[in-house]
Amino acid sequence: MSLTLDLAGRVAVITGGTRGVGAGIARAFLQAGAEVVVCARRPPDAPVTAAGRTAHFRPLDLCDPAAVRAFFPQVAAAHGRLDCLVNNAGGTPYRLLGQTAAERHARVVELNLLAPLTASLAAYEVLRDQPAGGSVIMIGSVSGTRPSPGTAAYGAAKAGLENLARSMAVEWAPRVRVNTLVLGMVRTELAALHYGDEAGIAAVGATVPLGRLAEPAEIGDACVFLASDRAGYLTGASLLAHGGGERPAFLGAATVNHPTTPEAPEEIRHDGTGDLT
Repeated sequence: MSLTLDLAGRVAVITGGTRGVGAGIARAFLQAGAEVVVCARRPPDAPVTAAGRTAHFRPLDLCDPAAVRAFFPQVAAAHGRLDCLVNNAGGTPYRLLGQTAAERHARVVELNLLAPLTASLAAYEVLRDQPAGGSVIMIGSVSGTRPSPGTAAYGAAKAGLENLARSMAVEWAPRVRVNTLVLGMVRTELAALHYGDEAGIAAVGATVPLGRLAEPAEIGDACVFLASDRAGYLTGASLLAHGGGERPAFLGAATVNHPTTPEAPEEIRHDGTGDLT
């Protein structure tokens, strides 16, 4: 039996869907048969296309609450419905905390936490009144699960976003499902700015257990799953898309040679119920 993720007849909005990860998500939804609306402040350099179909572009400043509130009823009116919002737009420059004023860090929090909150609330006003409800997907980051020197405000915002999604999932159930896709490193057209040339990208990828950076299409596939009926019982969940995460630094620093299949210490005993005593 094959697994089919068919979103034909559904309408999805991808914020920041004009390039990078967002464009990868938009293409995956197009391939799954959905009508796709991508929004950003500026239009894409080239239309976002896949499977012979093209995403619709609508300009939107996500930091303008009034514009965001008007946007989602307009999409629903133009396309007849709204089924999914993917809160992808975000980002940050590299900036150590002590090198700039709090106001600049606050702008990072606004884009990566407050803007998705505003968009989700506006989308909810449409989704909750539809017979089939809908879903919201937050694009999180491993930066929200570990220290993020140089991007501390971004990491804090992403941590808040994941918690926000869990609360939304409880408050909006059962009409609207809300989940977070937690990303690791992704190879986009901007990868060279972060990791250097091909050798640098390969070296960074080698630190990931799967041995490489993710491709935007793979992030898109995970989003399509979360938006599909196959994920109908998933809400308030955080799906890790990080290739296995990061190998703990202490393993490289340890001087003890651990065997492949170490024996359990004698003081740890199994009581036969599944618990260790």
